[in-house]
Amino acid sequence: MEGSGFEGLFGDPDELQRRLGEFAEQMQRAQGLAWADNAIKLAVDLTVAAMNRVNIQGTTEEQSEQLRRVMAIVFPEAVTLVREARQGLQ
Repeated sequence: MEGSGFEGLFGDPDELQRRLGEFAEQMQRAQGLAWADNAIKLAVDLTVAAMNRVNIQGTTEEQSEQLRRVMAIVFPEAVTLVREARQGLQ
């Protein structure tokens, strides 16, 4: 039985290799997108958690100043996470 083996089982080996390469690229893109989504969610969660931990008191002006101080600390970290996520998609 000549030609027995795996030659005909999967078709053209070059075509199979090309399709496997395309599949691997698709999986990498999907993984990058999932990572970016998680980083953005983490940035939002970090900001929300920080804002929820603040004990806001005083007048409206004092309260807004307290919130601005928290945001001055948290926001740069959140921006860094989102920036890195966006760079990962490119």
